[in-house]
Amino acid sequence: MKLFLIAGEASGDLHGSNLIKALKHKNPSIDIAFWGGDLMSKEANIAPLKHYKELAFMGFIEVIKNLGKIFENFKSCKDHITEFKPDAIVLIDYPGFNLRIAKWAKSQNIKVYYYISPKVWAWKENRVYKIIKYVDTLFTIFPFETAFFKKYNYPVEYVGNPLIDAINNHKKELDKELNFKLKNNLSDKPIIALLPGSRRQEVSTKLPVMLDSTKNLDKYQFIIAGAPSLELEFYKPFIENRDATILFGQTYSILENAEAALVTSGTATLETALFKVPQVVCYIASPISYAIAKRLIKIKFISLVNLIFDKEIVRELIQHDCNPRLIREELNSLLIGGHKREVQLKAYDQLIDMLGNGSASEKVAEFICR
Repeated sequence: MKLFLIAGEASGDLHGSNLIKALKHKNPSIDIAFWGGDLMSKEANIAPLKHYKELAFMGFIEVIKNLGKIFENFKSCKDHITEFKPDAIVLIDYPGFNLRIAKWAKSQNIKVYYYISPKVWAWKENRVYKIIKYVDTLFTIFPFETAFFKKYNYPVEYVGNPLIDAINNHKKELDKELNFKLKNNLSDKPIIALLPGSRRQEVSTKLPVMLDSTKNLDKYQFIIAGAPSLELEFYKPFIENRDATILFGQTYSILENAEAALVTSGTATLETALFKVPQVVCYIASPISYAIAKRLIKIKFISLVNLIFDKEIVRELIQHDCNPRLIREELNSLLIGGHKREVQLKAYDQLIDMLGNGSASEKVAEFICR
């Protein structure tokens, strides 16, 4: 069997790596090629044909500015698939790019699997019709997604949430690790984690505000989870003269040891909740991107935690509300002794029960191999 996988972001690389591991366990002779990152490369034991670092464009304006590069990437991806001649392609999230590849693949009579559904329940609902037309099997990871697609009489395969697998795998490795603070030459102060995102644009807008909010919290140390797609030199101007440490490749270990966290929207909000770390969700977009998004996005919340519960469990500070004063107030309410801390922690226990015990990667691999 020959499979071609496409992941365009750090989260997709993580889920893609666990899927490759499961596929190889089910079928050791499987032949894989992919667009993705270092984690997928480690499991596949080959380099990506294109690294996701070259694909990350965020926001309406940023996409328009890079249209030439994006069209070039489409052509390159089609060429790689044509040369590899796979039995099927597996698309992992990254819908703006992957749905176009799905349309092309169907025209070439290539079977299309989609893992991590496009967030059509949030915006661009008309993409549902592209999924119905071009995707042979869609694997969903949230219970509410199954109900959403049922409205369109489109059967999906609900496999549970792959973050459960990733976090369980990390916890199995904990016994092999040195003491986290000792290993990274950190002080004994309690840790507040800062997760400002994985793309240049979002880190540039959110990290300075997050850091400004940490002033006068001298009892704590602030650890920034560095994005694998960015380099240390990019972060240096932000942390000059700041009491903050940046660590790469240790996001889960940071969360494992954190008392609270400041987190940008997206997958990281759910990861933080699954580690039972009280959090404040921080989001700032360019004014034009934000104005467009407000018109297009239908959902009440931007945090996956709140979306799953359909009510506010974690505070979302968006745009002008995402300022140092409000972030600091909310953060103080979540630290040990804060009045909101136990409320979030109890909700996290419910969340873990709702998402099940994992094995998403194994379920997807089994379905594809069968």
